[in-house]
Amino acid sequence: MLYVWSYVRKHNKLLALNLFGAICFVLVNLGLPTILAQIIDDVLVSQDTQRLYFLISLMGILIVFGLLGNIVLTYASSRLTNETTKDMRNDLYDKINEFSHEEYEKIGVSSAVTRITNDAFVILQFVEMVLRIGFYTPLMFIGSIILIISTNPSLSWILLTAFPMILVVIYWIAKTSGPLSHRMQKLLDRLNTYSRENLTGLRVIRAFAREKYQEDKFATVNGDYMNTAQSLHKLMGSAMPLFNHIMILVVSLIFVFALEPINSGTMQVGTLVAFVEYAFHALFSVLMFSQIFMMYPRANVSAKRLKEIHDMPISITSKPGAIKETRTHGYIEFDEVSFAYPGETENPVLYNINFKAKPGEIIAFIGSTGSGKSTLVQLIPRFFDVTFGKIIIDGVDVRDYDLDALRSKIGFISQRALLFTGTIGKNLRFGKDDATDDELTSASDVAQARDFIERMNKKYHSYLSEGGSNLSGGQKQRLSITRAIVKQPDIYIFDDSFSALDYKTDAEVRRRLSEITKESTVIIVAQRISSIRNADQIIVLEEGEIKGRGTHDELMATNDIYQAIAASQLKEEQGDLNDY
Repeated sequence: MLYVWSYVRKHNKLLALNLFGAICFVLVNLGLPTILAQIIDDVLVSQDTQRLYFLISLMGILIVFGLLGNIVLTYASSRLTNETTKDMRNDLYDKINEFSHEEYEKIGVSSAVTRITNDAFVILQFVEMVLRIGFYTPLMFIGSIILIISTNPSLSWILLTAFPMILVVIYWIAKTSGPLSHRMQKLLDRLNTYSRENLTGLRVIRAFAREKYQEDKFATVNGDYMNTAQSLHKLMGSAMPLFNHIMILVVSLIFVFALEPINSGTMQVGTLVAFVEYAFHALFSVLMFSQIFMMYPRANVSAKRLKEIHDMPISITSKPGAIKETRTHGYIEFDEVSFAYPGETENPVLYNINFKAKPGEIIAFIGSTGSGKSTLVQLIPRFFDVTFGKIIIDGVDVRDYDLDALRSKIGFISQRALLFTGTIGKNLRFGKDDATDDELTSASDVAQARDFIERMNKKYHSYLSEGGSNLSGGQKQRLSITRAIVKQPDIYIFDDSFSALDYKTDAEVRRRLSEITKESTVIIVAQRISSIRNADQIIVLEEGEIKGRGTHDELMATNDIYQAIAASQLKEEQGDLNDY
C-alpha cells in the first residue's frame, strides 16, 4: 500500500485539513458526554441555573464546532480521494501508452482496462474510508480510553475483555477475504475478456451460430464471480452482527457491575452515563477501524495489480540524449536484420533481411501468409526491436532515436483500419492537429474518400461510432490512408492497406499517391500483385527470408514464388495481370 500512500502524501494541505477535521470531530464527541455528566451530577442536583445555561451554551458551541469539523473532514477526504485516484489513473494511462506489444501481451488488454477502472475504484473506496475513518478513530479510541480510566478505573477491565474478541474476528475476516478478493479480480478480468471478444467478434459468432456457446461460456464465469462475491459479502456482512453483540454485551456488563458503585455512592449517575458513552465510542472506534482492516485485503490486491503496471519495465524506450533531428529524410536501410518474438529466439520470424530505400522509391513486400511481411514493417517504427542487426533511418539506428521523433517521420496505415470515436475531421487530424480544411479535402480526394464524406449530412463533421463501425471496410481504409496523407510524413508504410478496396479504386488511389509521394519513401505490404506492380523494387518473402527481389517484370521472369502468386491471382481475377 506504499504505492497508494505515495499518491496521497502529494497533497499535504488536504491531509492537514483532513486531520484538523478529524480532531474537531473527536473533541466534540468526547466533550459532549463530559459536559452532560456535569449537568446530571452537579447542575441538576444543585439547580444552579446560571451554570446550566453556561454548560448548555458550551454544548451548543461544541455542536457547531463539530458540524464545521465534520464538513471539513468530509470535504478534505472526498477531495483528497478524488485527486489521488485521478493522479493514479492518469499515471497508469500514461504508462500503458508507453507499452510495447510485449507488455500488452503480458498484461492483456482486458486486464489493463479492469485495472485502470475497477481496481482504481476499489482503491478510491479504500482511501476514502481511511481518510474519513482511519484518521478520527485512533484519536477517538485513545481519547476514550484515557477518559474511561480517569473516570472509573475499576470498570475498565470489561473493555479489556472485549478487545481480544474483536481482534480475533478482524483477523479471521482479513485472512479469509484476501484470497476471495484476488479470485474475484481475476474472474472480473475474464468477464471483461469474454465481453470484449463477444462485442468485437459479434459477426463471426452469428455467422457460425455460436451465440449459445458464448452465452454459456460467459454464464459459467459470471456464476463463479457471483459465488465468489457472495462468499466475500457474507463474510463482510457477518462482521457487523458479531461486533454489535459484543458491544451490547459490554454495555450490559458495565450496567451490571456499576450497580454496586452507584448504590454505595462512589459513582454518580452522570459519571455512569459518561462512562457508557466513552465505552461506546472506544468500541465503536475499534468497530469502524476494523472496517479498514476488512477492506484492506481487497484494496491490497487491487494496489498490487496497479503497481504491477506502474513498475513494469518498458522494453522499448528512448535513450538518454536520443536523436530528434536529422539532416536527411526518408532513407531506410535494413542491415542483417533478424527478429524473433520474446521467448522464441530459436524460431526467428525474420532472418537476415537486407535492403535499402530512399525518397521517391516504392519498395513492396509480397509473400504467402505468415512469411513475416507485416512483422518486418512493424520494426521500422519500433513496435518491436530487432533481435539481431539494425535498422537505419536517415543514417541513424532507430534505437538511437527519440521515439516521438522517429514515429513523426512515419505514416503507418495498418490493414485493420482503426478509427476513433469522434468526427471524421478529428480522426483525419490525428497526426496533424493544425491541418486546414483544404488539407483534409485534398488528402481525402487523393485517397478517394472525398465523395462518400461529402455525401454525408455533416461531411467532415460527421460523427463516427466506436472503431468507425458505422462505415464499411473500404471506407475505413480510405480514411486511414487520408489520415496518413494529412500528416505528410517522410515515410509511408502501407501494411496491406488496399485489401478492402476494389481494383478500380485501388488503382486510382495508387496513381494519386504516386503524385504526392515523390519526395517520400513508400513501403507497401500487399497480397495482390496488382497493388505493387509499379513498385521500384519488389521483395519476395518466404518463411521470414528474402527469396527474390526486383521489378515486376524481372520477378515474373526469374522467381518461381512470385510466378506462383501471379498465376493463382490470374485465376481468381479471371483476367490478364497486365491489364492492371
